[in-house]
Amino acid sequence: MQTKKNLKDRVIVIGSGFAGLSVATHLAHEGYEVEVFEKNDSLGGRARKFQQDGFTFDMGPSWYWMPDVFEQYFGKFGKSVADYYDLRRLDPSYRVYFAKDHKMDLPASMEGMYKLFEKYEPGSSKNLKKFLEEASYKYEVGINDLVYKPGQSLTEFLDMRVIKGAFRLQLLNSLSSHVRKYFKNPYLIELLEFPVLFLGAKASKTPALYSLMNYADIVLGTWYPMGGMYSVVKGMERLAYEKGVAFHHGTKVAKIVIEKNKVTGLLTDRGIFNADAVIAGADYYHVENDLLPSEYRNYSEKYWNKRSMAPSALLFYIGLKTKVDNLLHHNLFFDVDFDQHVADIYKQPRWPDHPAMYISCSSKTDMDIAPPGHENIIVLIPVAPGLPDNPELREKYYDMAMKKLEQVSGQNIEEHVVYSRSYAYEDFKNDYNAFKGNAYGLANTLLQTAFLKPKMMNKKIKNLIYTGQLTVPGPGVPPSIISGKLAAGLMDQYFNK
Repeated sequence: MQTKKNLKDRVIVIGSGFAGLSVATHLAHEGYEVEVFEKNDSLGGRARKFQQDGFTFDMGPSWYWMPDVFEQYFGKFGKSVADYYDLRRLDPSYRVYFAKDHKMDLPASMEGMYKLFEKYEPGSSKNLKKFLEEASYKYEVGINDLVYKPGQSLTEFLDMRVIKGAFRLQLLNSLSSHVRKYFKNPYLIELLEFPVLFLGAKASKTPALYSLMNYADIVLGTWYPMGGMYSVVKGMERLAYEKGVAFHHGTKVAKIVIEKNKVTGLLTDRGIFNADAVIAGADYYHVENDLLPSEYRNYSEKYWNKRSMAPSALLFYIGLKTKVDNLLHHNLFFDVDFDQHVADIYKQPRWPDHPAMYISCSSKTDMDIAPPGHENIIVLIPVAPGLPDNPELREKYYDMAMKKLEQVSGQNIEEHVVYSRSYAYEDFKNDYNAFKGNAYGLANTLLQTAFLKPKMMNKKIKNLIYTGQLTVPGPGVPPSIISGKLAAGLMDQYFNK
């Protein structure tokens, strides 16, 4: 970007999720006057938190992977992660339950991982080393040469390193076949396929490129910002304030104002705010269909209905007045027919009969997020987007979650519940205007990768740009932070033409 000593073009950002905070800070750093409008009373989008009866719950993301992306973000402004929050690596990284009495703890060290793989499949440590060497290359090229591009056209990817490495990136092979090339043990296969579940497709439909997630998982590790993921939001918010960003909390945008094919501002429930450009970090579909006249939309209703979506989620936030045995900070339960649950999400969308679950117990790491002697529990069940949502269904799955907790702990859990709250489709729609109640955005399938995703720039209005999980580079916290950087770069190009 070019530094703007005197120019004070005014840019408005809609939404304060990770992408919104990122783009706002990048632009303010370059000298723009930036204001962020957030419909909710607190910042963070899906990464908000709430507090109740002494418990602190992260409402959305709970996994901290790809720490290098966070360091690069703060490093751009001459800062470091340590300036804003206390980050700690988890060891074990997480626990996987394959059956009631069969659990696997993932060690943080590579030596520990090699021993673990040898235990399940003698000789597999050599294959793991080779598998991760390939994944390391994909991570380096995939992140630096693919992810950090705005995906406006194919020509962006006509880079010699990408072209020469196309075969090694394995864009046309599936992750499922790639994993099975190296490993036979079903538990190891499930372990290596799970990170792509939230990218939005079965491992058999996900390009083998995404074994880069295994590198992020096993080599770069699982971390935790003390105080919860909202500590990252607060750190980014603080940095944004330091750069001069202004925030409007609890302000609902009703319309993007357009005059002579240019955005001139926003109509909100607090009046009209003028702007020289707008960046939409809110749900892309919502912005197109609710805030723009039809003639200015990039995509039709038919287009959106044909998109492959990443899962939505049913969450339970639970406060317990007892400590729970046999749980780590992160716990994955694959003690059901995992393939069937995946099919219930992607093949024939329906509520699963026997759901796989993720259970977070962050009070195992952070004693300050629950009262003494209590536990902070979050249960997440990944489900297909766009399904019916009602109290009876939520109650049914809450009972399943209770049974799972009691089964694994050997304790009577339900009698110790002092707080519980559910969160699903209707909440995602109400709080975030989420298309089909989505939780994670678009699936990272081959036909929805890079320049094949919804474009960041509006095709008809040059001073309107989109950012976030429904555009480039895709779902997840690190990609959203990167998306904000890319959107800022495109906006800077617009003003410098």
